[in-house]
Amino acid sequence: MSFTIIEQATPRLHRSELAVPGSNPAMFEKAAKSAADIIFLDCEDAVAPDDKEMARRNIVQALNEIDWGTKTMMVRINGLDTHYMYRDVVDIVEACPRLDMILIPKVGVPQDVYAVDMMVTQIEAARKRSKRIGFEVLIETALGMANVEAIAQSSKRLEAMSFGVADYAASTRARTTVIGGVNKDSVVLTDRDEAGKRQAFWTDPWHAAQTRMLVACRAYGLRPIDGPFGDFGDPEGYVSAANRAAVLGYEGKWAIHPSQIELANTVFTPSEAEVTKARRILDAMTQAAKEGKGAVSLDGRLIDIASIRMAEALLAKADAISSAR
Repeated sequence: MSFTIIEQATPRLHRSELAVPGSNPAMFEKAAKSAADIIFLDCEDAVAPDDKEMARRNIVQALNEIDWGTKTMMVRINGLDTHYMYRDVVDIVEACPRLDMILIPKVGVPQDVYAVDMMVTQIEAARKRSKRIGFEVLIETALGMANVEAIAQSSKRLEAMSFGVADYAASTRARTTVIGGVNKDSVVLTDRDEAGKRQAFWTDPWHAAQTRMLVACRAYGLRPIDGPFGDFGDPEGYVSAANRAAVLGYEGKWAIHPSQIELANTVFTPSEAEVTKARRILDAMTQAAKEGKGAVSLDGRLIDIASIRMAEALLAKADAISSAR
């Protein structure tokens, strides 16, 4: 057993993360009234090069003038490989006390996060900001995935990582059809049966990458977030992708269309049955402790200290969701 205690990131409800292009201010008010837990106003991929400066101005105005309620507000800056990034950080952080987080795209090495941290730290000191800005990073390149454990330890500001499946697929030369979807050629075959027939089972081409990023997040106290599902006309496909991420241990998923918000919130909200069972586990273990037992049976299954930790994590999320309503 390790006695190393890893500090957990600032707790935030993060079931749904809504992407809103900074170049489309008509969408801002609708986003503010939505049920999304986190909103990021985008300076990067959703904005054409000629619109970058206008999008930045739109975002500053929106953060200062729109009532965003209790939502976590985040801005996705342009990549460090562009000349737009520094003005994104300076102009928005200096002018927007409402800003909670910065989303850093295409992080490949820990130094990428350090560079943004250095700028934000200086601006906060110069402007005497009372609210400390948090970071989320996008792991969306082969380089970023190769360095994901080091990136997870790169800054005290770091709270979350998102898996950016589209750029990751491009970086790894993966054969993909829909952003965040599966591929009909990604199958395994069973051995032939007595009649010479075989069955084919689809596999998830993103499973290994998602798992590696998840482990890095959980090892260092961060929230793992699944990225976009491109076909917003396929709610069934979205829910399937969200469920696969939730099963692994992800906290939430991106919504690139308002119709995906409620789908994410539903998938990543513990069900009433799960909450009830978690409370029964804690009650059973409390009784076991009174009787001097380290483990006890519930519904014919063994529960122990590990069961308590899982139940407590689930109930903490359920309580956070109730408090946000």
